Amino acid sequence: MKKFFILVATICIFVTACKNQNPNQTTMNDNLLLKAFETPFGVPPFDQIKTEHYLPAIEAGIEKHNQEINAIVNNRAVPDFDNTILAYDKSGEDLNRAATVFFCILENNTNNEIQALAQQISPMLSLHSDEIMLNDALFQKIKQVYETRNDRNLNKSQIRVIEKYYNDFERNGANLSPEDKEKLKQINSRLSTLFLQFNDNVLAETNNFKLYISDKEDLAGLPEGVIAAAATSAKNDGNEGKWLFTTKKPSMLPFLQFSEKRNLREQLYRGYFMRGDNDDEFDNKNIITDITNLRVEKAQLLGYETFAQYTIAKNMAKDPKTVFNFLLDIWYPALDVAKEELVEMQKIVDKEGGNFKIESWDWWYYAEKVRKAKYDLDENELKPYFSLDNVRDGMFYLSNKLYGINFTKLEGIPTYLPEVEVFEVKEANGDHIGLLYLDYFPRAGKGQGAWCSGLREGGADIDGKRIYPIITITCNFTEPDGDTPALLTFDETETLFHEFGHALQGLFSYSPYDRICGDMPRDMVELPSQILENWCSEPEMLKVYAKHYKTGEAIPDALINKIVKTSTFNTGFNTTELIAASLLDMNWHNRLRTDKINVNSFEKNYLKNIGLIKEILPRYRSTYFGHIFTGDGYAAGYYVYTWAEVLDKDAFNAFKESGDLFNQDLAAKFRKYILTECGEDDPMVQYRNFRGQDPSNEPYMKARGLM
Repeated sequence: MKKFFILVATICIFVTACKNQNPNQTTMNDNLLLKAFETPFGVPPFDQIKTEHYLPAIEAGIEKHNQEINAIVNNRAVPDFDNTILAYDKSGEDLNRAATVFFCILENNTNNEIQALAQQISPMLSLHSDEIMLNDALFQKIKQVYETRNDRNLNKSQIRVIEKYYNDFERNGANLSPEDKEKLKQINSRLSTLFLQFNDNVLAETNNFKLYISDKEDLAGLPEGVIAAAATSAKNDGNEGKWLFTTKKPSMLPFLQFSEKRNLREQLYRGYFMRGDNDDEFDNKNIITDITNLRVEKAQLLGYETFAQYTIAKNMAKDPKTVFNFLLDIWYPALDVAKEELVEMQKIVDKEGGNFKIESWDWWYYAEKVRKAKYDLDENELKPYFSLDNVRDGMFYLSNKLYGINFTKLEGIPTYLPEVEVFEVKEANGDHIGLLYLDYFPRAGKGQGAWCSGLREGGADIDGKRIYPIITITCNFTEPDGDTPALLTFDETETLFHEFGHALQGLFSYSPYDRICGDMPRDMVELPSQILENWCSEPEMLKVYAKHYKTGEAIPDALINKIVKTSTFNTGFNTTELIAASLLDMNWHNRLRTDKINVNSFEKNYLKNIGLIKEILPRYRSTYFGHIFTGDGYAAGYYVYTWAEVLDKDAFNAFKESGDLFNQDLAAKFRKYILTECGEDDPMVQYRNFRGQDPSNEPYMKARGLM
C-alpha cells in the first residue's frame, strides 16, 4: 500500500537512518513483519513482534520496494497505465506493513529504545522516499503516460490517479537538476531528524513537569473526582499520600478550571506553555529556526516563494492570501467577543475583592464562574451523564442511524496494550467493513492529544480482492477511579466524536487505486470528523446517549437546555486562541528568506501586531506546536480546522433544514461523495455533489456566536 507509506513519510514523523548490519537468517525467518500476518482479520501480531524486528523488516521492505521500482523502470514495453501507474500504485506493501506498525508503537507506547530506533529509521525512510520521487527514469515513464492520458482508453478514476502521481513527482522535485535533487535530499533528511527531535523534546518536557501537592488546603475548589485522580497519579508515581498534577490536559484543565489557588494555577500553566522554551537540553527554539529555514530553502528550490505557497497550492484555498483573508475575517469579530468576555470576568474579580488583573492562567477559572453565574451550569453536573462507555455507544448509535452499520466488540485480538478495545464494523446486511481499535487513556509513552490513524488502509489489491481497513483512535481521557468509570467533559465527548468521524472515513473509503483512496486536500480532511461534533449537543442525541452512570437515567431537559444555551459560551476565547495559532503558523511559513531568528521575539511581535490580548495565548505556542513542527502535514495548514468547520457547519445545516437529524438519504450522499469517493474528483465538486450548492459561512458564524 505505497500511497499510505509515501503520505505518512511526508506528513508525519518519519525520519531517516543509517544502515544497520545485516541480521542473521534466523532473525529474518522469525520476523513476523516480513510476511502477511496470519492472525484474525490479518491484524498485526503485537504480542509476538519484538523491538529487534523493526529495523530489519523496514530495511527488507525498502529493498523489495526498490526491486519493484526497478522492475517498472526496466520494463521495455511502452509505458501504460497497467505496467507503470498501477504497478507503482501497488508497490511498497511490505515496507508499508512494517513501517505502519513501528510508527503505531512510536506514537502510542514508545520508550527510549523505540525512540532511538526512530532516530535511525526516519532518515532511512525519508531518503527512500526521495530516491523514488527523484528517480528520473521512473518519472519519465509516468510523464509519458501523463502526457498521453487523454488519448488512452481510460476511465475517470484512472486519469485522476495518473494526474495525482505526476503532480506528486513534480512537487517533490522530479524536474530539478541533478545538483538540486541532491540538495533536496539533504534538506528532507535533515528535516526528518529535526521533526523527531522536536517531538521527543515536547514529550520529555511534558513528562518531566510534575506539580505535587502535599497540603490538603491547596486542593481548595477542586472536585472530588479530580482530587481522587490526582491521588492515584501520585500513588502510581511512588508518592502515595500526595496529589500529582501534570501538563497533560485531563490533569491540567480541571485544575485551571476549579483550583482556588492562583499561584498554583500559574505554576501549572507555566509548566505547560513554557515547554520547549526553558533553555535546557529539551529546548526547541533552535530546532524551529532550522526547520523553518530549511522549509524556505525547500520551497524556493521547488519554484515557490514561500513554504506556505508550496503547501497551500494543492489545497482548496490555493494560495496564502486566501488563507490570511479567511482567517482575519474571523479573527477580528472573535477578538472583539473575547474582549467582552474578559470584561465580564474582570468584574467578578473586582467584585470578589481581587486586587489583580486577569492573566492567562486565570481565564479557565473565571470563565467557569461566569458559566455558573450566567447559565447556572457546573461541568461537574454534566460529567456523570457522559461516562466513556455511554459516549462510545452514542457514537455507535449515531453511525447506525445514519449509515446502518453495527459494531461488535471482539476479544482475543492482538493489540499493542491490553486496555485497547477492538470492534468489528459491519454493514446492515452483515458484510464486514473493517476493525476499529480504541485507546482511551494517558501514559508516559503516549503522545498528547487525540488522533485517528490506521494499521491498514482499505481498498483493493492488484487482483481485485477487497482489502479491509484497520483503524485506530487514540485519546488521552481521565482514567476510571475505583468504582467510578471514566467520566468525560463535554469537550472530551466532542473529541471522541471528532476522531470517530475520521475513523468512519477510513472505514468507508474505497478505490481500486491506493493514490486516490481516501484522498482529500488538507483543508477538507477535517470535514468528516468535525461534522460529527454537531450531533453531540442536539437534544435528540443527548437523550439517547447521555445517561447517568449510576442510575441509567437520561439527562434531564433542564441540563439539556443549559447545554444548548451555553453553546456559544466562551466562544471568543476558543476562537481567538485557535485563529491565533493558525495565523502564527502562516506567519512562520510565509517567510521569504532564511534568517537566524529569535523565536520568542518573532512570535511575540507577530501576535502583538495582530492585536492578541495578553490574557490569551495561542492554542499552541511555537515551541510545542507539534502540528507544524513534527512533520509537514499541518505546516502552513493549521487553518484547515477552521476552513473545514465552515464546511461542516454548512453540511450539518443540510440535515437541520431537512427536519431529520438522521436523514438517511443525506447520509448516503455524504458517505458516497465525501467519505467513500472523496478522491475521485475535485473536492469542491464532491462537496457540491453532496450539498447541491457551494458552502456558506453563515452557519459557522452563527454557531460560533460571531454574528
